[in-house]
Amino acid sequence: MDLHFGDSKPTDEERAAVDALLGPPESSWEGAARDEMRAADLRWARGGREARDRRDLLLPGLHAINDRIGWISEGALDYLCRRLTVPPAEAYGVATFYAMFSVKPRPATVLHVCTDLACAAAGAPQLCAGIEERLGLGSGVSVERSPCLGLCERAPAALAIKAGDPVRTAVSAPATVEEAVLAASSPDSAPEEPPAALAVPQAGQDGLMLLHRVGVVDPSSLDDYRAHGGYTALRRAFELGPAAVIREVTDSGLVGRGGAAFPTGRKWQATASQPDHPHYVVCNADESEPGTFKDRVLMEGDPYALVEAMTIAGYATGAHKGYLYLRGEYPRALHLLEHAITQARARGLLGDDVLGQGYAFDIEIRRGAGAYICGEETALFNSIEGYRGEPRSKPPFPVEKGLFGKPTVENNVETLVNVLPILTMGAPAYAAIGTGRSTGPKLFCVSGSVERPGVYEVPFGATLGEVLTLAGVREGLRAVLLGGAAGGFVRPDELDVPLTFEGTREAGTTLGSGVVMAFDDTVPLPRLLLRIAEFFRDESCGQCVPCRVGTVRQEEALHRIVERTGADAAGDIALLREVGRAMRDASICGLGQTAWNAVESAIDRLGAYE
Repeated sequence: MDLHFGDSKPTDEERAAVDALLGPPESSWEGAARDEMRAADLRWARGGREARDRRDLLLPGLHAINDRIGWISEGALDYLCRRLTVPPAEAYGVATFYAMFSVKPRPATVLHVCTDLACAAAGAPQLCAGIEERLGLGSGVSVERSPCLGLCERAPAALAIKAGDPVRTAVSAPATVEEAVLAASSPDSAPEEPPAALAVPQAGQDGLMLLHRVGVVDPSSLDDYRAHGGYTALRRAFELGPAAVIREVTDSGLVGRGGAAFPTGRKWQATASQPDHPHYVVCNADESEPGTFKDRVLMEGDPYALVEAMTIAGYATGAHKGYLYLRGEYPRALHLLEHAITQARARGLLGDDVLGQGYAFDIEIRRGAGAYICGEETALFNSIEGYRGEPRSKPPFPVEKGLFGKPTVENNVETLVNVLPILTMGAPAYAAIGTGRSTGPKLFCVSGSVERPGVYEVPFGATLGEVLTLAGVREGLRAVLLGGAAGGFVRPDELDVPLTFEGTREAGTTLGSGVVMAFDDTVPLPRLLLRIAEFFRDESCGQCVPCRVGTVRQEEALHRIVERTGADAAGDIALLREVGRAMRDASICGLGQTAWNAVESAIDRLGAYE
């Protein structure tokens, strides 16, 4: 390990931010003042396994500095690296990987204004211009145009983060210039964010399985959660035993709800059968796909359900530690989940003896920092471990060597929450919902040109038209983006597509993470496609050439087409197809493999550039 520290020193505030996380330094090597230690102490340093075991605190340490100061200076980074025995060059590579961090001086207050698909269609460019004009130079606020903030049902959206102790946040959505400026200027005075139930038009209706507590139960109350069926599933799991729990999940037909659709029971069984220990459970709550916000609504409206579901997953797979990787743009979800975990721990529902059953399990939250690629499971593992969030080559697969090189089961929020009704109602009853190959209920995030945007729960097999009818699609529908930026467009005459994995596949599109984004004829489609290309270019981790170069070439070609700077569009469309095939065939992960999907579908199905 080659360590090169500079001469920059941390300020007292930066040192305090790191020490609040790691505790006071134990030696001069770690940064303690020399007069506090013996001179000989300079020869002593942590080493070997003990040093490596602390590497995973790098991301929390970067958050601690950024939260307290608003940016990460060279002195602060060097101090954190000394404390963790991490090469500064590697830490710099990690700090610059994430969009929410800055290694250059900036104001303590940052206003993130979403410019992605739903917000762009709702006037985000005009909102940004109005905010920048209103604040002007020297306002003490940095306005940053941001990818999707996961608030698509209330587009356009803005998130203000004011560094300090403690860090303060405020959400403005739907945002106006005045409200966004107020949120940035005085987060504590900004209007309170509406409850999660506002994002669930079906809230309180009979027949809901995944959303039945949202808007009915106080999300901060463990007693209220238990009064509405909470922890019934975990008790049932203890009655069945680990093997029978996995069998129930397998027989239910549950598959991953994040887009890959891998059978959940098979994943759990493969992890549980590994002889190498410890095992880990990782909840992927880093939903960053433009148009996706279902996991946020579940976490904000029913946080104890996720805690219970992660505990069941741990019990079934022989894990005693769970990591909940939460995207950094979800401050309210963070607050509610921290409270839920604390309460569960205090009441014996997490800890050394869960429900008096002799089973130990606990959950630790790790915050992301603005990197779409960390939604890929192995990139997420690297992020938790303190490395750049770049995907790993497979095999080995995570069930064999995942987090910290140990067997790991990784599921997203919606997948895990489905386990609760499976255990309470039984696998046969659950499997009877939906279709033969797509069982159970599914959450869809509906936004764009609809009257009632939000999260909708329907059984697999409902058609796209039925979901849009629930949301109140507006006149002049031109196209529907299904599956998010990595999905595909469908025409208004294709709304009879059944929303199942096999149905969308047969229709030449994809279900993805459950995004349904409607666009009417007021939305300029070429500009929308250009924004998708910009998104993938920004979010590519750069590890593999097909994606790193291909996403740039895709954006360049779309710029020429939109601005009509070339002789004609035909040559650039041919180039787009060639680049798209290369990315699909040769990229190391799903980002590059799907970056061309939406553009291809718009050209082939909608005649976007005719």
